[in-house]
Amino acid sequence: MSFHAPRLPWTRRRSQVIDPDLLLLERLRAGDESAFVTLVSLHHDPMLRLARTFVSSHAIAEEVVQDTWLGVLRGIERFEGRSSLRTWLLAILVKRARTAGGREARSIASSDSASFVAAVDADRFQSSGAWGAPPEAWTDDLEERIGARALRDQILAALADMPERQRAVVMLRDVDGLQSEEVCQVLDLSPGNERVLLHRGRSRLRQALEDEIGAIHT
Repeated sequence: MSFHAPRLPWTRRRSQVIDPDLLLLERLRAGDESAFVTLVSLHHDPMLRLARTFVSSHAIAEEVVQDTWLGVLRGIERFEGRSSLRTWLLAILVKRARTAGGREARSIASSDSASFVAAVDADRFQSSGAWGAPPEAWTDDLEERIGARALRDQILAALADMPERQRAVVMLRDVDGLQSEEVCQVLDLSPGNERVLLHRGRSRLRQALEDEIGAIHT
């Protein structure tokens, strides 16, 4: 006669992956203030970076983020889980940031499609938008000569010069690590538009880096 030990409930739960954001959501809805503090610590910096792509100063970006957090607290019961909690937070932020940008009368003179001039040959990119060929090789002595500061300044300048939507897509994909689907939800873009904007934004950044390195060679 064989004996089979009963399977305890905790053994089933060990294999399940629990979404930490959903746990935070439950605690928020229960009025747990520490859950809100945790949520802010996880998402405040990415939200601030994204807000800064729509408005002209850090102070206004901070106001947008604070306004977003208020909106989250007031609307947390309406969150239905159709997207991740992070995507929902960023989508709320984008709406408020665009409104704030409009109040500043900060607008782009021409649309992305009208103003775009290819920065680098499209053949140098894969169909996914990733770079097919790396930038010019950086040797150790060259990296020491130009310094990280010079490249950082060049990248920041290139980001600041981008049209609003390009900058937002690049920040979300390459800085904050969101997937394409999430970026489309946050910015209300079609997959095709997201790919085009990411390709153009990366083209501008690549050209900025190559211009900086080329200046060092001359």
